Amino acid sequence: MFFVDTLELEGLGNRSYLAGGARSAVVVDPPRDIDRVLATAARRGVRISHVVETHVHNDYVSGGLELARVTGAVYLVPAGADVAFARVPVADGDTVAVDDGVELRAVATPGHTPHHTSYVLLEGGVPAVAFTGGSLLIGTVGRPDLVEPRLTEELARAQHASAHRLAAELPDETSVLPTHGFGSFCSSAQAEGDASTIGREKAVNAALTEDVDSFVARLLAGLDDIPAYYTHMGPANAHGPAPVDLTPPAVVGAEEIAARLAAGEWVVDLRNRVAFAEGHVAGSFNFEADGKLATYLAWMIPWGKPVTLLADSPEQLADAQRELVRVGVDRPAGAATGTPEDWVTEGARPVSFPRSTFAGLAGRGADDVVVLDVRRRSERAAGYVAGSVHIPVHELHGRLGEVPDGTVWVHCAGGMRAAIAASLLHAAGRDVVAVDDGFDAAVAAGLTVTGRADGDEQAEQAEQGGRSHRA
Repeated sequence: MFFVDTLELEGLGNRSYLAGGARSAVVVDPPRDIDRVLATAARRGVRISHVVETHVHNDYVSGGLELARVTGAVYLVPAGADVAFARVPVADGDTVAVDDGVELRAVATPGHTPHHTSYVLLEGGVPAVAFTGGSLLIGTVGRPDLVEPRLTEELARAQHASAHRLAAELPDETSVLPTHGFGSFCSSAQAEGDASTIGREKAVNAALTEDVDSFVARLLAGLDDIPAYYTHMGPANAHGPAPVDLTPPAVVGAEEIAARLAAGEWVVDLRNRVAFAEGHVAGSFNFEADGKLATYLAWMIPWGKPVTLLADSPEQLADAQRELVRVGVDRPAGAATGTPEDWVTEGARPVSFPRSTFAGLAGRGADDVVVLDVRRRSERAAGYVAGSVHIPVHELHGRLGEVPDGTVWVHCAGGMRAAIAASLLHAAGRDVVAVDDGFDAAVAAGLTVTGRADGDEQAEQAEQGGRSHRA
């Protein structure tokens, strides 16, 4: 009897898998922090015989090379992938024995990348599970625009063909277990549910219900922003990632924190946004450890810039460090735990800024204010507060000068990105109010929310950062 254990990478919206039989198992698309994989295998009492990659990943650093080295497992990488390390190239139709009666068969499924390969787990020769990586996802497919812009349409058409191949070759009851789609920006849309089968995907997945031209047009029109750190992930994985070092970073005191801020380094406060707003070190930025820390910090920080982490506990710091190594932010320059009072120099005090809601925004006084929307363009296209300025949070650090004068009320869709933006603005000396509220509350609060912006307004907003929203 086979088993499948799922390893969630919640901050990145991805999954890895350990699957096999009574004595041995295969790992699919492992995370860089391989200790979690090794612990899962130890609990199962199985030997890791094979490590497989569905593709060279763009959204996180793989632990496959190191896991294969540590365990002595056979490392399978699609034959078309250009990598700089020794591996066993796998081609369409290749089959490997994992355990008694349990086999893994490679199925070429180009689309997310040109070399993308899915793996079908067979028990007694019968397909049971399809590890689909970034090909067929739950209700959607992996995005085709991460390799080369000139290949995007070609790869989108390949996604359609690959989905149809899987649907034609596998029984309806075959489980679909993708790597992407649970919040990952490698997915072309959010996964529709938590589990699926080939039969269900035939009924609901646009790749299987629409003709190729309609599917491609819809897919290309819906592509969203690409996190900046993706540029570094593919080359790191192709070269061969180094082993991780999760030992605690050097402890820094208040004077050192102040010196690093003065030098222009990033000091990142990992505490929740409520605590940060109530008191923090002037000049520090707030990226909640419980939010999408790795995605947004890696997206926004200039690549290679030293980062010092401030946390309320050693556990929070360790968890954040683990999240960050998954996207190549390997060693914090320093760290401190405790409270803001511990992190400010003698004679200084923590600083703060107010939080509010959309109802608070609607009921504000007569003073001039700026409403800043830091959601992505795709989110804003579905509706926005009339007169608001639009600068996506991942662009804000480089566009602070475009925010008009006045008190800035900053919002996103739920509060996390607004907190990041508010911390950037506050560090730059702006008066700011963080709107910690769901965007659906804007209409209920009495604010005017307009529909899709026309091309002229979008172009003007891109050029000038929009207009201030006056009381």
